[in-house]
Amino acid sequence: MHLSRRTLVRSAVSVAIAAPALRALAGCATQNRPPVIARASALALVPDPAGLLDLAPGLRYSVLSRAGMRMSDGLLEPAAHDGMAAFPVEGDPDRCVIVRNHELGASDAHAAVSAFGADGAGLRGVDPALIYDRVPDGAPHSGGTTTLLVNTRTGVVERSHLSLAGTMVNCAGGATPWGSWLSCEETQMTPGVTAGKSHGFVFEVPAMAKGLAAPNPLIDMGRFSHEAAAVDPSTGAVYLTEDTSDSLFYRFLPHAHGDMGRGGRLQALALLQQAGADTRNWPADKGGNPSQTIRPGEQFAVRWIDLDGVQSPDGDLRLRGRERGAAIFARGEGMAFALDSSGPAVYFASTSGGAAGLGQVWRYAPSAHEGTRREADTPGILELFVESAGQEHFDHVDNIVASTRGDLILAEDGEGDQFVRAVTPDGLIYRIARNADPAKSEFCGPCFSPDGGTLFVNIQRPGITIAISGDWESLRRDARRAV
Repeated sequence: MHLSRRTLVRSAVSVAIAAPALRALAGCATQNRPPVIARASALALVPDPAGLLDLAPGLRYSVLSRAGMRMSDGLLEPAAHDGMAAFPVEGDPDRCVIVRNHELGASDAHAAVSAFGADGAGLRGVDPALIYDRVPDGAPHSGGTTTLLVNTRTGVVERSHLSLAGTMVNCAGGATPWGSWLSCEETQMTPGVTAGKSHGFVFEVPAMAKGLAAPNPLIDMGRFSHEAAAVDPSTGAVYLTEDTSDSLFYRFLPHAHGDMGRGGRLQALALLQQAGADTRNWPADKGGNPSQTIRPGEQFAVRWIDLDGVQSPDGDLRLRGRERGAAIFARGEGMAFALDSSGPAVYFASTSGGAAGLGQVWRYAPSAHEGTRREADTPGILELFVESAGQEHFDHVDNIVASTRGDLILAEDGEGDQFVRAVTPDGLIYRIARNADPAKSEFCGPCFSPDGGTLFVNIQRPGITIAISGDWESLRRDARRAV
């Protein structure tokens, strides 16, 4: 049966990618989207008596799990909770499965934050072949993923286990339409004093598996400081961000739709009429080029540059891409695939972009012929969706997710107070939550339950996963009234 692009895009909602939602270069196709004007709502948060999470009026939260808790497989819940996604359980609307990253590095191999414990006692009974890498004395690298079966009606974690082991600095990633999680290593560690293998890869974790996934790096997706991934369900193209101050925006075209293990082509985005464009909007004293300033709402046709040597033993993939004309971004981080009023789109965060250095959110609209020889006829469009002009907007937005109500949810990793915020399609920015703990650790991994009613989010350190629910529609209306 042939499925239309729109039908396939809509189906992405059921696999935990919640769908929401000019000054064009001469001769470039554009989309009829009015420029977004960023403005902040003054709606106040309600202080939390427990001192954990201040929330917007009408919302409530519960703690699902904490680092150090004993999981169903007998191991300990690792710390440094980061990116995650929620997947539906077929035939059971009350339950979903969450796959969650843990951003732990080589120095954590013997720490109590490891799933195996500081003494490694949890290693007994674990198949050594299912551990990707170890430090020289044999302790596994403590990054990876955990998987939770959550009852959204009762707010209880009914099962939990380690699902990827021996990787490191698993920061963000993305859900696939075929029910797996792409876990991304944000490191370029090479074999030596602290590692036996190269790191900086993407690993695929089946959401419904009840044990450890085979730790097979998807090497054709490149070796670099991976951050997030987003999949277009109609084409199977995987978009990838990179967390460096001069990062590229990547596209992976698989040889076989839905089968990443069969390899594919890795490419980098470039503006069609400007090679090596600097999108960061930084002032000259910070290394920017003010003559290339991009305003919110500007749209640019793009081209995609094929990359070679993607395993990059010298860690220079982005530098070689830039030499060939790829555009650079200021710390690419979270991504969200969405179906908004103009069609399919990939939103991604540039954490330290913008004149104020507080972050940008970009929107990439794929070509109607994305990844084919015909895409040059109607190229994809890159647009600066919104840029923060001050901390009242957002401060170093990290992970993002799209809601069924059309808003983007932004998790912050900034200075001082950390917030979860939302931005509407027309640029209204309002606060959902504030980390009230004095440690003020960053928020990570926002994702919605398959029905869109519960927002899951992590406080990274020491590692807490929280479920937030309530009257989202009323919150949005109240936020508009408070402008």
